[in-house]
Amino acid sequence: MAWRNHSTITEFILPGLSDDPLIEALLFVLFLGIYLLTMTGNLTMLLVISADSHLHTPMYFFLSNLSFIDLCFSSVTVPKLLKDLLSEKKSISVEGCLAQVFFVFITAGTEAFLLSMMAYDRYVAICHPLLYGQIMNNEVCVKLILLSWGLASLSSVVIVLLAVTLDFCEASTIHHYMCELPSLFPLSCSDISISVVVLICSILLHGLGTFLPVFFSYARIVSTILSMKSTTGRSKAFNTCSSHLVAVVLFFGSGLVRYLMPTSGSSLDLLSSLQYSAVTPMLNPLIYSLKNKEVKAAVKRTLGKCLHYLE
Repeated sequence: MAWRNHSTITEFILPGLSDDPLIEALLFVLFLGIYLLTMTGNLTMLLVISADSHLHTPMYFFLSNLSFIDLCFSSVTVPKLLKDLLSEKKSISVEGCLAQVFFVFITAGTEAFLLSMMAYDRYVAICHPLLYGQIMNNEVCVKLILLSWGLASLSSVVIVLLAVTLDFCEASTIHHYMCELPSLFPLSCSDISISVVVLICSILLHGLGTFLPVFFSYARIVSTILSMKSTTGRSKAFNTCSSHLVAVVLFFGSGLVRYLMPTSGSSLDLLSSLQYSAVTPMLNPLIYSLKNKEVKAAVKRTLGKCLHYLE
């Protein structure tokens, strides 16, 4: 956003999800529940993984980082949504909007990279089990996490620079519940063609750069699983991947729809944003715990230790 225009537009209006007080009250209860479940589920995952030595493996190292990112991601968007559902004036400052654009993209971008690296981890574990410890050592895992944050930060800077170059004259209503770059384009009174092209290229590079490793990893995994003679082995291998595959579909599906489809202010825009920014962070700890015997056992051991200390 050109800084010279800050005297013209100092804040944006966010109509949110509804203007009916009753529906807003119901939505507040719903999203407060979603946020509390997100905080509880992901904090529990972090606690259990850090406290149980049986889970100190690369897969759970990545999973703990996913829980941390989901905590951050949800906290970037949902508290503001809850505040607006209780407020008559639903607005956000220009600076606050730019900050939200940046943090939404850095957390979403890091999660995309992390899901890609988790797919590679499963590929190594299933297709090269004898080399797993050598390939996925602690140093490599830490470097992959740092690389995720670094690449996502770079992409986020590009996105914010696109927002900074936009001129806003009169229109100040963002037909959404949060600030995302695609929602700012319709408000701009300057030429946005270059910005749209740069955004699409950035999303395609980011999306394909993270989704293609997932695709090829699972192609090799499926091939390896199908070649296994043991039914028990196939079932065990599939179970270790199914949770991650569900998380990938939920996140990438809604995220790509939101950023690659033209912004129309429709219900699809809102639903896709809610899916990847509010619902997916809540579901991830459930997805990874309900079908994971190791996590269930670790939760029981951790609860047992806590009860023992209380006694």
